[in-house]
Amino acid sequence: MPRRKRLAVLISGSGTNLQALIDACSSGDIPDTDISFVFSNRKAAYGLIRATQATPPIHTGYLALQPYLKAHPGKTREDYDEVVAWRVRQVQPDAVVLAGWMHVLGERFLDIIEGKKGESESESAGAAGRRIPVINLHPALPGAFDGANAIERAYEAFTRGEVGKTGVMVHRVVKEVDRGEPVLVREIEFQTGETLGDFEKRLHAIEWEIIVEATKVILEGVIIEP
Repeated sequence: MPRRKRLAVLISGSGTNLQALIDACSSGDIPDTDISFVFSNRKAAYGLIRATQATPPIHTGYLALQPYLKAHPGKTREDYDEVVAWRVRQVQPDAVVLAGWMHVLGERFLDIIEGKKGESESESAGAAGRRIPVINLHPALPGAFDGANAIERAYEAFTRGEVGKTGVMVHRVVKEVDRGEPVLVREIEFQTGETLGDFEKRLHAIEWEIIVEATKVILEGVIIEP
């Protein structure tokens, strides 16, 4: 029998998207899959508590950029990304999901996760066949409102009459921010008179659906050896 598939999930906040994944794995909606690791760049992220309170509890990790740089003079943001990548790769996930992860990961992270870079020259050569897919949830349509504060920026554009809709997508992570190939996309129409808070509630409910569906799509392409 093939082993169960393993997910690593990176978060920064309350973890509602993580909770959607936990529930989907528990119910079998994401079949034959366990979340094996939840990692945060914020110590107070409630998502870490969600992970430890899951059944069974999920292994967690934490490392913030600024404390890392302060503790390691001379190190850079790229060095931090490399440390995060190795922490994730150690759990041997079959896919990595950025679920509200509020830090732009650089090329060094991707090189390690995708098996292009090992800790040694020989490991780099052997790791090439173990390419781990990385996907990210972003609250905007492809090519629109890349980067931070996408929800607020889209809503402001709506109030100025510039757009009538926005959306949510899950895309493959590449070095260009929010420009990877979309896995799933959902359009969301703005409603006249709707407050930003009410719109965010509608959008987040769609996020919880699409992150589960996109994770299923990605894992369908993962072959597990018996």
